[in-house]
Amino acid sequence: MVRTMEPVAKKIFKGVLVVELLGVFGAYFLFNKMNTSQDFRQTMSKKFPFILEVYYKSIEQSGMYGVREQDQEKWLNSKN
Repeated sequence: MVRTMEPVAKKIFKGVLVVELLGVFGAYFLFNKMNTSQDFRQTMSKKFPFILEVYYKSIEQSGMYGVREQDQEKWLNSKN
């Protein structure tokens, strides 16, 4: 019985590994896009504000302050 389960377990493991890798690369792509484009951050603030909040907290945790304020200032000035 154990021998018949090994191929199934390997397939499940490979599937989980692929999903994890896709998640890591997706998170990296999203972070990189938000880190390089203020316009993309504005889009994220309208559609997914909770994700943008995680971005702001993570860069503040790394010691980069003022990005949130710069974004808000630019967005307010662009409305006027």
